[in-house]
Amino acid sequence: MHVSANVLLPDQGTGPFHTLYLLHGLSDDHSIWLRRTRIEHYLLGKPLIVVMPQGFRGFYTNNTDGPRYADYIVNDVVGATERFFPAHKNRSARHVGGLSMGGYGALRLGLGFPEHFESVHSHSGALLYPNRGAPRDSSLFGTHEYPQIFGRSSAVGTDHDLLHLAATFPANKPRPRILIDCGTEDFLIDQNRQASAELKRLGLTHTYREFPGAHNWDYWDVHIRAAIDFHLNETINAKA
Repeated sequence: MHVSANVLLPDQGTGPFHTLYLLHGLSDDHSIWLRRTRIEHYLLGKPLIVVMPQGFRGFYTNNTDGPRYADYIVNDVVGATERFFPAHKNRSARHVGGLSMGGYGALRLGLGFPEHFESVHSHSGALLYPNRGAPRDSSLFGTHEYPQIFGRSSAVGTDHDLLHLAATFPANKPRPRILIDCGTEDFLIDQNRQASAELKRLGLTHTYREFPGAHNWDYWDVHIRAAIDFHLNETINAKA
């Protein structure tokens, strides 16, 4: 099907450049990061391509009864980016991050396809949605969507389950660097705290941070800056 993406290219240098695949939340689309943050300004002078793909409402996972959104990002979006733009084609230069649904999606991709992504970040991530045990009605995400994405029975222990992906992470695969943050007034704060504690128990090294703020663009516009630096600081001088 036809899909769209917005791409920001470095304003200087010739490349090839590192690439951040930046994912949106449940109620938004590929245009939202440009419309609601100053990300274009934050990237001035930085040797980083940012790709903001359309992710629809599929949580960036291979839906149980629907599109294979994880494969779409890893194969189609990454593939097209590396054909059309001056992007490095190695894992060491690929990064993925997002907010809310996209925060879950970033970890789903980073843990499910570790050979593809060097680093991962999540803002206010819906990290344990597949682990809730049963779909729940809500104004945003209800019983008709949940089983199509995560299955009609428990998604615990499947590839939708981030804790399962962490527990079964292959010993012979490189582990991505991971940054997770959430606002202390965010309705997902308890979920993020629980997910971080469980990931730590499972031995998955990651950085977890909390800051004042809620589930809104005031928070994400501030913290995307630290995420950009996180992806670049330890990798940009490495041989890609």
